[in-house]
Amino acid sequence: MVNQVADSAASEQFTLRHAGAAGQSRFVQRIRRRYEQELALLPPGAPRREIMLQTLEQLRARGLDLGSALRVLRHLVLERLTVLDTECEAPLAVVTLAVTELAEIALDQALLQAQQELDELHGAPLYQDMSLPAAQGPQLKRATLWVVGMGKFGARELNVSSDIDLIYVYDNDGDTAGNALGRNRISNREYFAKAVKRLYATVGDITEHGQVFRVDLMLRPNGSSGPPAVSLGALEEYFLVQGREWERFAWLKSRIVAPLAAIRDGNAAQLRGVVLPFVFRRYLDYNVFDALRSLHRQIREHAAKRAAGHPERAHDVKLSRGGIREIEFTVQLLQVVRGGAFPELRKRPTLDALQRVTRANLMSAATAQQLAEAYDFLRRVEHRIQYLDDQQTHILPTRDDDLAWIALTMGYADTPAFLCAFDAHRELVAQEFDTLLGQSGQSSCNGNGCNGQPRNGVESLQSVLPQLPTAFAAKVAEWVEHPRVLALREDARVRLARLVQRTGAWIEEGKVSEQGALRMADWIEPLLRRESYLALLQERPSVHERLLRIFGSAKWPARYLLKHPGVIDELASQQLFEDRFDPAQFESELEARRVSLAATGEDDDEALLDLLRRATHAETFRTLARDVEGVLSVEQVADDLSALADSVLRVTGRWCWQRLKQRHRDEPRHAIIGYGKLGGKELGYGSDLDIVFVYEDDDERAPEAYSAFVRKLINWLTVKTGEGDLYEIDTALRPNGNSGLLITTFDAFADYQQQRGSNTAWTWEHQAITRARCVLGAPELAARFDAVREAVMSAPRDRSALKEEIRSMRERMREAQHLREGRFDIKHSPGGMIDVEFIVQFLVLSACAEHPELRGNVGNIALLQRGEAAGMLPSGMGEAAAAAYRELRHLQHRARLDESSTQFDPAPLQVHIDAVLALWAHVLGD
Repeated sequence: MVNQVADSAASEQFTLRHAGAAGQSRFVQRIRRRYEQELALLPPGAPRREIMLQTLEQLRARGLDLGSALRVLRHLVLERLTVLDTECEAPLAVVTLAVTELAEIALDQALLQAQQELDELHGAPLYQDMSLPAAQGPQLKRATLWVVGMGKFGARELNVSSDIDLIYVYDNDGDTAGNALGRNRISNREYFAKAVKRLYATVGDITEHGQVFRVDLMLRPNGSSGPPAVSLGALEEYFLVQGREWERFAWLKSRIVAPLAAIRDGNAAQLRGVVLPFVFRRYLDYNVFDALRSLHRQIREHAAKRAAGHPERAHDVKLSRGGIREIEFTVQLLQVVRGGAFPELRKRPTLDALQRVTRANLMSAATAQQLAEAYDFLRRVEHRIQYLDDQQTHILPTRDDDLAWIALTMGYADTPAFLCAFDAHRELVAQEFDTLLGQSGQSSCNGNGCNGQPRNGVESLQSVLPQLPTAFAAKVAEWVEHPRVLALREDARVRLARLVQRTGAWIEEGKVSEQGALRMADWIEPLLRRESYLALLQERPSVHERLLRIFGSAKWPARYLLKHPGVIDELASQQLFEDRFDPAQFESELEARRVSLAATGEDDDEALLDLLRRATHAETFRTLARDVEGVLSVEQVADDLSALADSVLRVTGRWCWQRLKQRHRDEPRHAIIGYGKLGGKELGYGSDLDIVFVYEDDDERAPEAYSAFVRKLINWLTVKTGEGDLYEIDTALRPNGNSGLLITTFDAFADYQQQRGSNTAWTWEHQAITRARCVLGAPELAARFDAVREAVMSAPRDRSALKEEIRSMRERMREAQHLREGRFDIKHSPGGMIDVEFIVQFLVLSACAEHPELRGNVGNIALLQRGEAAGMLPSGMGEAAAAAYRELRHLQHRARLDESSTQFDPAPLQVHIDAVLALWAHVLGD
């Protein structure tokens, strides 16, 4: 036997570490005695699907019926896994995958046999395909039964003595065709109920060879009172009408495991379309916290009852505190809460899901690694417990020799060392789980008035009023009889009352302002029907506090959050105020989400539009939160918002091109030129994008293809979906403005800008190009644009004529504004921001031929400093004007955030106004 183990280890590159250890398993001893002749049928190495199928055929060839052959095969496989696991310390995945594939083989073979037998008796189950044109007449097709694996089976994580949780679903109702004589027709429902019964007999009945797997159908709709097999339509209706929160966790890992033919031909994909909307809500769903608390409380209470009088049962590696179930719940909770908005989290295997959760910044890498190590440790302990006697148990044995064997095969010197590691892993898991779920009282109330609460939510609101500041109390008093509040479920009203209590306590402590509380009340009132936001704020006090601070800082965030309330979950991130926008990460995450949607056939245009909007709004809100907390300067805010727009254009452009019907090449030869605030990297919140589209492609299909592309791109950016829109697009700066083509050839653009031909650019368009840049496009096109831009800016010009034209244009703009007497408009008044921008544009267009350092698109402040350094401005004048522009920009930014006027009392700003006026007189004066 040792030689055979060595051969197995060599073939899979396993290392033999504990020779003969498997022989101490009483289960292995029984197998070796009973099936000594059959053990050699299983080839060396880890049992995989093809190897097991070959062995099954050999067992059938020896005269065993299918059920007996499957049972013997299980014994051979488990003997091999015991050897590889305990003697060679094989990876956990080797064991779980082998057991999972064994179950898949058993169910597939049993289902095929059951259907063959039933087809002879009743004929095939049929349904009328209504998708075909009526003119073709009735088209009958075979209905399919799907065996759905739940829990560990669905995630390919079965343990070695696992039962299998199954649900049977068939795709269509109808009737069977009848037997060869046309008799014995029955309904599809009856047919599949008989199939389920036969399948169970093959797999689950106990015979002289034991059973293949214990089968549990309790997770099916309506449990033990439900039919053995349910139609897809009935399942969908059940989810809509009766589906409970805990069932969403049950269905999270669901997967069709048989028949294999239905999986290969794509027929099984229909089920995914019904399950996904049930498991994953469109919005962040914090209501599931209470559901999981209740489920976990029941599990712990059940475990406590079982352990009463049996202290050894406290060491249950699955169900007791810090056990495997708490790791699974921790991961599943994060998946269910966010999986609707973030499809990349929809991963069934626990260890894979942990990695996805970490990449989504929902858990630190260190914590995820510790949980992964604990999961691996506890699962391997679980297997060793089951190797002893092939019992579906998770409790550490009490016999000293059994414990010593587990310790040895886990790689520990003795039992105390093993138990120390066992306790350490469980304690870490328990702490992380308790931190995530919290205690109901702690998560729902942090402040005064938490003890001795009244009986219901309305009374709670009334009782807290005396504790609140006057204005906030008046607002909350309106809620007592507000229709939206009265329409809430009682538990939601209680949540609302507790949020008010907590807010009042924080106002009293000075953590937040009353103004912030009032704005939060105005924000949450129209959202009360979406109870998940109440749940989120209750479950995440840190989010609640940060939200109040943001509301207290300015008015505009409340308006933004009313449009995009789901983004408040971003406030839960520990890295929120430490990180800045990362374009590469943003784009890779979007692509990963698209791939995740494509894997389930959900990547239609509407889904991608919403995906782009959710991601962009979340990033905008992150920048906003950093902004109002003072983490970013105005310039950094503009940099990050501009970089975000660049990324959105790149991703949207790529996806639009990939989905373009008129696409004639894999990689487009086009460019998007950014002007204005986008070109100058000075975007603010809600800024539109000034862009020009050009292409360089000699293919005769190019004009039509690129025109269709631009229309599609603009539509993707501007159309309003349930998630809002992305940007307003302004293309007026293209050649010939609104009367010109949406996209032109690059040569036509260059000729227009460089005054070649009869149709050429105006001076104001040359002013605009000083702030333009190539946002995306082929590298050679970007280089050509830079060359055209520099040629336009460096072209010989009559300085006097240029000065007069710019002054005249500035005067016309000023006359179009209605400025209040005695007030200073930061942007439009003499000495304001536009004066600075026009001065810089004149300096660039008139002097960059002699001073190439002025050609860079580096912003007005840097260009003023470069102009002074080049001797074009008196010493100190450029710096003073740059400082003035920076301050005026800051004031404008704050005023827009607070939705207040940008016209100020000029007295406090006079030094800055004078600096700009002095610069104007020096550069553009008479």
